[in-house]
Amino acid sequence: MCHPEQRKESFKDVLTSLSMTKSTKKKQIKMKKIKIAVLPGDGIGPEIVAQAVKAVDAVAAKFGYEVTYTHALVGACAIDATGNPYPDETHQACMEADAVLFGAIGDPRFDNNPEAKVRPEQGLLAMRKKLGLYANLRPVNTFESLLHRSPLRYDLVEGADFICVRELTGGLYFGRPQGRSEDGNTAYDTCVYSREEIERICRLGFEYAGKRRRKLTVVDKANVLATSRLWRETAKAMEKEYPDVEVEYMFVDNAAMKIIQQPKHFDVMVTENMFGDILTDEASVITGSLGLLPSASIGTGTSLFEPIHGSYPQAAGKNIANPIATILSAAMMFEYAFADMEAGAAIRKAVDLSIEQNVVTEDIAPAGITPSSTSEVGDFIARNI
Repeated sequence: MCHPEQRKESFKDVLTSLSMTKSTKKKQIKMKKIKIAVLPGDGIGPEIVAQAVKAVDAVAAKFGYEVTYTHALVGACAIDATGNPYPDETHQACMEADAVLFGAIGDPRFDNNPEAKVRPEQGLLAMRKKLGLYANLRPVNTFESLLHRSPLRYDLVEGADFICVRELTGGLYFGRPQGRSEDGNTAYDTCVYSREEIERICRLGFEYAGKRRRKLTVVDKANVLATSRLWRETAKAMEKEYPDVEVEYMFVDNAAMKIIQQPKHFDVMVTENMFGDILTDEASVITGSLGLLPSASIGTGTSLFEPIHGSYPQAAGKNIANPIATILSAAMMFEYAFADMEAGAAIRKAVDLSIEQNVVTEDIAPAGITPSSTSEVGDFIARNI
């Protein structure tokens, strides 16, 4: 029979053993390892991407991720350093990553020089092409507390929620031949689309519509353009594969008008490269600020996540740019690249809190409220994830 002191000691040993087992198990929990290529780019890019990285770090700590970052050059800064807007080293970093977090591209030095042979935007086009990023997803939705900042009436924009699926590697931006005549007095671009390219992007549109409110709007200019007629023909042939999705066809000029008159009309919109570029920028004003909308570019390889706005060089280095679109792009990264809806939701919830409590930059700060700086907004959101 054990002596009482021995029993006491044995019980203590058991507790210690259990405690050590729990501690060991905690250490043995497998961290989810992810690699992210970070491409700040030009203008405000470095400032806003830095805030998104803060959010990613906060998510990593909360949800058990081990993140490896690789920083790389793209755009004007890459031209300055290497002469190439999308260097091979940057492409290699993107190919080796699980996702790319991108800021913005553009510099007035090139915008104001029509004779420049190499431009920052060529880096973005090259990146899309080389990474096989054939689809750009741009969600357009409103924030209740910011509806008063929309240029549209409250009743028009309240509850607006749609997504534009834009084809990204075809059309006028990539068609050849492209250039100018020898005397420089004539310029030409070529719009080219194959049935395969159209089918691939339309399928994505159908699938997203099936997961949402089951309505797909195909935007084209089939009354004028041969490529648009092929778009319409291809989409119509696919309708029978998605009997539960309501499909409508709309000319691009009508769509541009309807986005302003009836933004709640749309659920999922699918369209070609240039139309999508213009329409999504138009749609972005519905929210009240370009600084609020994220996007995802997906395709055959590594996916890329970026805000829809440009490099805003006038604000570069001033710590005043709105980082929310970039932070929400990080949320999309967790949702689309890592299939972690909970992590994405945690970022979105922190962003909502930031807006509700008016911890926002000057572009959306209410009258009488002192605007927060770019870094202050980033810090607040990271703290509340």
